[in-house]
Amino acid sequence: MNTPTALIIGFLLGVAATILVGRVRPLLRQIRENARQQREEAKIRRTSGLEDNHRRLTLRRAQGMHLAAPLFALDEILQEPKLIAPPAQVQPGKVSVMEDIVTQTLPYMPEWTELAAIYRSPTLGLVEAVTGEANVVIVGAAGAGKTVALARLASLAANSQVQLEAGKEAVPFLYHVADLQLPFDPAKDPLNIVVNAAAERAPVFDLRRLPTFVKQTFADGRALLLVDGFDEADPQTQSQVVEWFKALGEAYPRARIVTTAAPGQLHGLLGLGFHPLTLMAWDERTMTRFIHQWGEAWTRNLPQTPLSVDPLLLNEWLDMDNTGLTPLELTLKAWGAYAGDNRGASVLDFIAAHIRRLAPGTPPNVLETLALQVVLNVQPIFNPRTARTWVQKFEPAEAQPGTEAELEGEEGEPLPAVEASKTGGRKSKTSLTAPTYGLISKLVESGLLVAHPNEKMRFLHPLFNGYLAGKGASALNAENDLLAQPEWLGKTTTLHYFAAYGDASKAVDAMLKQSDLPFYGGTLEAARWLKDAPKEAKWRAKVFASLLSILQTEGNPLTLRAQAMAAFIASRDPGAAPLFRQLLTSRSFEVIPLAALGSGALRDRKAVPLLEEVLQAPFGAVRRAACLALVAIGMDKAIEAVARALLQGDEELRRAAAQALANDPTEGYDVLREGATLSDIMVRRAVVHGLARVEEPWAFEMLQRMQTDDDQWAVRNLANQYVEEISNRDPRVPRKLTPPSETPWLVEFAGKQGVGIPRGGPATDILLKAMRFGSTEERLAAIPYLKQTPSEGVFGAFYNGIYGDDPEVREACFLALQELAADGVPIPHPNQYGLG
Repeated sequence: MNTPTALIIGFLLGVAATILVGRVRPLLRQIRENARQQREEAKIRRTSGLEDNHRRLTLRRAQGMHLAAPLFALDEILQEPKLIAPPAQVQPGKVSVMEDIVTQTLPYMPEWTELAAIYRSPTLGLVEAVTGEANVVIVGAAGAGKTVALARLASLAANSQVQLEAGKEAVPFLYHVADLQLPFDPAKDPLNIVVNAAAERAPVFDLRRLPTFVKQTFADGRALLLVDGFDEADPQTQSQVVEWFKALGEAYPRARIVTTAAPGQLHGLLGLGFHPLTLMAWDERTMTRFIHQWGEAWTRNLPQTPLSVDPLLLNEWLDMDNTGLTPLELTLKAWGAYAGDNRGASVLDFIAAHIRRLAPGTPPNVLETLALQVVLNVQPIFNPRTARTWVQKFEPAEAQPGTEAELEGEEGEPLPAVEASKTGGRKSKTSLTAPTYGLISKLVESGLLVAHPNEKMRFLHPLFNGYLAGKGASALNAENDLLAQPEWLGKTTTLHYFAAYGDASKAVDAMLKQSDLPFYGGTLEAARWLKDAPKEAKWRAKVFASLLSILQTEGNPLTLRAQAMAAFIASRDPGAAPLFRQLLTSRSFEVIPLAALGSGALRDRKAVPLLEEVLQAPFGAVRRAACLALVAIGMDKAIEAVARALLQGDEELRRAAAQALANDPTEGYDVLREGATLSDIMVRRAVVHGLARVEEPWAFEMLQRMQTDDDQWAVRNLANQYVEEISNRDPRVPRKLTPPSETPWLVEFAGKQGVGIPRGGPATDILLKAMRFGSTEERLAAIPYLKQTPSEGVFGAFYNGIYGDDPEVREACFLALQELAADGVPIPHPNQYGLG
């Protein structure tokens, strides 16, 4: 064969081979894809039974994670937890959520939730909050319902009702910090801690496959890790948890983590990118619904417990005077009323009654000694051997601890394993074999203490620990030891109840002496003690004077002044209502709205004539606050004044009136329904604003009808905007920030400044320029980025914002500094920057 012929044949064979490979390649790709799917299906078949078992065990545990677990399953008395929606992330050039009357008038105060409940601030649902591609920390005071919120989220996920990624059902992993074997070894897979915690409750036949199941779930982006108890842990343990979260997030970035924290005590979570979301306090409607559900569950589950009072009369009494009660406090009130063992009508009486239920016959000084030692030694999660030495002097002579061998259990007995949650005593079917620890073992059996793996124990609830420790500290005048401790929940709750039972004058003086700009933390912390402290305590006047100074000082951020107003309300002091009436006559148009909101929160009927006068003020904030207050007071004269404003006011006042009426489910809803049918276009347009705040199906249906049927374009268009906003994802759901180099508004701003943004860097310099020279939107958008890199320059920018002329930037900068302080970042005084 000559050379040209060979070349031609070779060329043709090459072309044929190329065509053949091109046609076969999709087939090979399909074969590989089918093989991959078959492998995944095989994995699913191998783990589906294990996953089903895991979901069942998680659901069972979650349903027992509440105070009344010895009586009812969680779902029998559950009130759906809600989270206060934070301010929406600002994206210059994009339309954000339409502000409503509450977000325009009431500052965002995550540490004071009572006002948010009264005036119905916007909220997020639990599932909604965790689907925003960011880790979340649920914030709330002791007894606010953080554990129940995690249990509810776990229950929903266990029932396949949570999706973290499209089409993937989340798998919940629910644990208490005391269940975790910390500190973790950085040389090992951080997921080992989850595997070990899961193995404690998994069936024996699942143990071999468990590590593979856990790792696959975390790698696939289906894991929802719910860690309770971060709020009650000591600072050292919190640091260990933060380090573990950091390693876990780096190794398994697609997993979602939700944990809990106390107000002002984020302690490193913010630096990891967690988004703090605060639990909404219960409003009156929620409390009434809970009381009725409690009564029905009691009658259904405890028919053998006869009631000495008619349930209707009992519920009517329970429904009175509940302002400011936390879910835990209301639960104890209802429990005591139905059990008939309350010895008084105060919150302190409710707590004392429940402790007697949990530890009948145990001398109070034993419990107080144990609780105080837990706090003074900063060991909320403690070893039972150590705890026994704390109460050794109270042990019967024959039960005194002996040799070390005895302490380690040579003559041990089964120690019941209580579910590692804030239950009241529902126990798992298994038992942990452990030594007996005398009184400590008895307290575990009764339910006041909870046992965890690896010989760890804790009090059933940090509030009970703080209550008993506070009583013990008051007898020993131990306030100096407490004040010297770092900030943690045990210190906070113990000081609260110390002030209720002892003379807190020295402690208050120390707190007020430390109280200063920018947050006046000492004053506001002492103000929380007022609620349960004796009315005749001499130190109360000093705290009230300091609060009034904060409230009236011009130049303080509105959020700070509103916190002082909220503290007056939370104190439940009879002098608060006359004070707010006096402030309604002030000449300060920053004080008057706060005084109006305070009068409304207290339902002060004597303030109605003054609030009617305030409605005529030329300032929008004042009129909005007056509308909200009048509707909150709720008497006929007050509702009529707001209805007149809807019918006769200017456009701004009509909108405020309609949105305020949306807070009243009886008369307010009726006014809005009627207003939607009136011929006055101004009234109908205002009513659209009001209906958008009503979270009821009938209101949304009415908006949809007005969207298409109203004869005026202005009404149809506004209704259409609200229908779209309600139907779309809430922009206030927390999301991860895009890298600065990929953020369009910042790239555009940098281009105008003639500079570029390096990829992967924090871009602090250009963000500081945006804070100095940018528009309001650009400054607001820069704050979340700068919060990630706190430095002298960032603090200076924030303080210039706080003491600047732009009110939106002022409040956003104050909130950013407050969150950084809660995360443990030292905040300089504004005097360092020539301000304040």
